[in-house]
Amino acid sequence: MTKKNILVIAPHPDDETISMGGTINRYVKSNYKVHVLIISGHLPPLYKKEDYAVTVNEAKKAFKKLGISSYKFLDIPATFVKDYDTAKLNNFIHKEVLQMKPSTVFIPFPDRHIDHRVIFDSCVVAVRPNNNFFPKKVLCYETLSETHWNVGGIEPSFIPDYFIDISKYINIKLSALSIYKSQIKNNNSRSLDSVKSLAKFRGSQNGCNYAEAFKVVRIVE
Repeated sequence: MTKKNILVIAPHPDDETISMGGTINRYVKSNYKVHVLIISGHLPPLYKKEDYAVTVNEAKKAFKKLGISSYKFLDIPATFVKDYDTAKLNNFIHKEVLQMKPSTVFIPFPDRHIDHRVIFDSCVVAVRPNNNFFPKKVLCYETLSETHWNVGGIEPSFIPDYFIDISKYINIKLSALSIYKSQIKNNNSRSLDSVKSLAKFRGSQNGCNYAEAFKVVRIVE
């Protein structure tokens, strides 16, 4: 295990930034290597190839702003992850884990978006502690416009139990997120105001100005 390696697994371009851009920048500035794996994207049949090219270009610019130099795109069409061979997806993610040997892996919470749910399942399989190597810390992140649309009492609810202070990194997060012009809209749950407000709320719960929240899958000390 390399303690300075962090793996972030994101369903789509922008999920990594809207969910935990502050945390990513905090790790980078603490000399960690952060690798981002993007599983899916805006590809046919629901989108045009040109749409995907736009989001990938935005992602690379946002990565640069956050200090990310290591990333990979798997290029599965959005909402069609469920149709991708499950064993292949599990194996692909597992290989990324074994290759990088991260101390911490961040994965999506199984929320409203079908891609998030399927990728969560594959991630949990890929990081199981039954191999020669497994990450000792696995955390689920929350994604505005998806995580909070789950129906409480019927579906899993995001109740965080791990928080990271991003007070020094909130402006970098918002700056990186603003690059995703095709995805970030004013006056909705994915707006910069909404993202900043959520970070302010999470901070207020934990004695800091701004924070990002996570649900623990596993922590082994």
